[in-house]
Parts: sequence; C-alpha cells; structure tokens
Amino acid sequence: MAERRTAYDVLIIGSGLAGLTVALQLPEHLRVAILSKGTLTEGATPYAQGGVSAALDAADSVEAHVADTLDAGAGLNDPETTRFVAERARSAVAWLVDQEVPFSRINPGAGTEGLHLHREGGHSHRRVVHAEDATGAAISRSLSGLVAERANIDLLEGRYAVDLITGARLGEATNRCYGAYALDAASGDVELISAPFVVLACGGASKVYQYSTSPYAATGDGIAMAWRAGCRVGNLEFNQFHPTCLYHPQERSFLISEAVRGEGGYLRLPDGERFMHRFDERGELAPRDIVARAIDYEMKRLGAECVYLDISHRPAEVIEERFPTILQRCLELGFDMRTEPLPVVPAAHYTCGGVLTDRAARTDVPGLYAVGETACSGLHGANRLASNSLLECLVFGAEAARDIANTPLPGRIPQLPPWDESRVTDSDEQVVVSHNWAELRRALWNYVGIVRSDRRLERAARRIDLLAREVHEYYSHFRITGDLIELRNLIGVAELTVRCAGRRRESRGLHYTLDFPGHDPGQAANTVLVPARPRPFGSLRARGGG
Repeated sequence: MAERRTAYDVLIIGSGLAGLTVALQLPEHLRVAILSKGTLTEGATPYAQGGVSAALDAADSVEAHVADTLDAGAGLNDPETTRFVAERARSAVAWLVDQEVPFSRINPGAGTEGLHLHREGGHSHRRVVHAEDATGAAISRSLSGLVAERANIDLLEGRYAVDLITGARLGEATNRCYGAYALDAASGDVELISAPFVVLACGGASKVYQYSTSPYAATGDGIAMAWRAGCRVGNLEFNQFHPTCLYHPQERSFLISEAVRGEGGYLRLPDGERFMHRFDERGELAPRDIVARAIDYEMKRLGAECVYLDISHRPAEVIEERFPTILQRCLELGFDMRTEPLPVVPAAHYTCGGVLTDRAARTDVPGLYAVGETACSGLHGANRLASNSLLECLVFGAEAARDIANTPLPGRIPQLPPWDESRVTDSDEQVVVSHNWAELRRALWNYVGIVRSDRRLERAARRIDLLAREVHEYYSHFRITGDLIELRNLIGVAELTVRCAGRRRESRGLHYTLDFPGHDPGQAANTVLVPARPRPFGSLRARGGG
C-alpha cells in the first residue's frame, strides 16, 4: 500500500466538544488536524441531552457548585481542580454564547443573561444551561460549522488512530510525543501523521459494556493509546451508569435525560410505587450512582426487566416545551410521556477515570495532552456530577490550547518510521473480531457492572486475559481494520478497569463491591496505575506501531 505522510503543528484525535474547543481556541498561525473516526459530528457530544453546569443564577454560587461536585465525587475529587473548573464555568458558557450556540432562554437578554437553567440530580440549584433537550447537538452544529471555516484546520474524517509515536519507541532517552499512525478506513492505508503536539480528545470507554448510552465510537482509544505510550491512568473503577436509559429493543442506547427527574419526574416500580425515598432522602434527585444502584437493586429483588420514569403528572405543555426531542422519539416508539410512564433501565454512560492530567491538560508524555472523557483531571472523583462533563471539555480544552500556544515548537522532529506491513496478510476470519467483541462486553457487564465482587472480578480477569492473547496474535499477523483497532483498545481498557477495581477494597461512589460494602476513609486516594516504559519499535514483531 502507498505510504502517506502528513505534518502538522497540532494533531487533535477526536471531534467532540473537547477537540473542537482546543481547535477553535488555538492561534490561527498553527496548522491543526482533527482526526475523526466518522464524520465531524459523530462523537459523543451530539448525544448529550442535558447541558453545561455553571453558577449563573443569583441564588447560586461557585462555592455551591464546588460543594455539589465534591459531594457527588465521594471525597476523591481534587478540591483545587474542582474550584478551578467551577470558577471558569461562567466564562466557558459565555464563550459558547459568543459562538452563537442557541441556548434556551426565558428572555432574549444578551450574553449569559436570561438563559433558562435546568436542575439535575446532585445539584442544589438550577444551574444547567441547555438548548431544549438536545444541548450537545446544538453545540456540535455550531462549533463544527466554525471549524469548517478555519483555513488552518484540516478535517481528517474516517480515520482510526492506531498508536502514538513517542521518543521511547524511537529509542530516545526522552519519551516525547511526535505524532500518530492513523488508518484511513476508506483506502485501508495507514498514514503517518507527525505533530509536536498531540491532543487526545477521544471520549470514554463505555462501549466496553454490553448496554451503553454512548455512541459506538466510545471504545477507549485515547486511554489505551496513552497507556501504551507510557502515561499513567487512574480511577477506571469508576464507571458511571446512567439510571434512565429507555428500555426498548429498538433503542438500546436512547437516554432519558437527567433533567426529566429534575423537572419533577418520579421513578416507579412496575406496580406504580415510588421507591427512591427508601435509598436517599433526596429521592429522584440523588446523584446518579445512588439512583442506578437503587434501580438495579429493585430490578433484581423483583425480577423485573425495568422500572418506570413518570412525568405524566406535569402539564403537557411543559413536557412539550422542555423535552421535544425525547418526546418525539418516544412517540415514534409507541410511548407518550405526557400520559404514561416510560420503561427505563441503567446503562453504562461515562468513564470517570482515564489518563492522568494536570490543569493544563498535560499528560506524563511531553507534547501529549488529554481532554474531556479521555482524561482523569481530578474534577469527577468517584462519580461525575450531572452536566459537569461538557463543562470539563470547555475548561480544559481552553487550557490545553493556551498551553500549546505558549510552548515553543521543538527545533526538530526526528525521522519517524513508516508503518510496517511487510509481515502481515489479509484475514479471512473477521468473525473472530465480532465474537471477541461480544464476549468482552458481556463479561464486563456481568462481572464489572453496577455491583461487583472479588469473585466476579477474578472471572472477568481470566476472560480478558484469554481475549487479550487471542487479539494480540490476530493483530500481529493480519492487516488492521477499524473493528480490530477498537477491540484491541477495549480489551486494554477492560484489563485496566479490572486492575483498578481490584485495588479498591471498599465501596465508594460508582464502585460498589459486595465484599467491601462499607466506605473506608483510609482509602480516600485515587487509584493510579503506572505503565512500563514503551519498547522501541525495533523490538516489535510485525509493525512499527504494534
């Protein structure tokens, strides 16, 4: 296959809010590439229904936002980072308003004045800025349009990042990042993209679970690539399960927004009884980890396939005004939330852990940044507060752009080796990839889900080890595909998740284990895994990026 090389100043892997924020806030003299597995708007951002949390109401405050975030995070948030983000929330929303994102308003005032604010679970005030119930889609449309107009930004769609190129892999003493290999899905060619600054904005890893609200692109690519490149990762035991995914065979990933409960929705058992008050005094407005565990408990206790989310007691015009997208999709599936409850179940939703970063979004590898769900910034701790995810993307996307702009470009980039396919062939057994993908996701759902135990984790570890060996053998002998790249990354993140979960000998936040059901104040520290130094390319069997 023909080798293709491309050189940029900044390579951004991922086209969601985190990546677009970095791209738009970088100086226009820098040449920037945005790598996207699909089209520019196929990341997780368009699926975000809720909004961006910010203390804008006169009755609210930065202190209250910080307190709510720390409470949800169960003592593992970094307090300074949490305040750092909360203090920048107003300016982050103002930046989106300046980009003409069409937020919902209660009056046509300019700037951030007059914005309508939702209240969501875990928040003590109304502070969620939104665009009806399709905030992520509105943000994505606005920012994607602006990115497409920038002459200094190239959009590389249909590309799968394969691996990062670093100094250690070139045999250098300093493990600096110099770029990445990327598969062009249309041609099958692997491109060498050099860049002295690389930003991982690849999203999370929720697709490691059988049931998930995330798009299919959420396969942990950034976390897995960063680990292989020599970055520490942390807190991967904290996988957030959204409590209310619509229970329907045709829509296994359709999320019913947190804001439905924020606007007065009740959770009910199949017989109509409300139950959340038995688990938390905040009822339906308790943080997501508490609500998801409560639903999981009741479903298992009753042998029920689902519970029900009921907002039919609210005026129909309120539902039509505030949840038009959810209402329309539910009507298409045969449910009218204005007159009847919706069947819901928990589903994997968000990866609270990830690649360890500082407040400039820098990782352990010089020149490599991680932003958004890929990163473990210190904001979320053991459980993410609703609508802090888009805020995190905005704040740290801006910080990454600022740090890159203030860092001089390196004097030289060494000669980078081309992708080596000299000892691989085309596979005639693609079924191996699909079968292993399904087996991995079932194992994580069954053994590393909402409720865990040592025995379940051991079972998961054994299955992951077998799958990892099989996929490594497959990867070493056959030409890569997008599905194989994603499966390799999912297996890597699954193994790291089980390791993190096994180290936490308590129940805290999103990690609940039957063997240690209590909260241990002595374990109020992040779970951090440290990788071995990456091997030089020359020591690998089949290819430069293996």
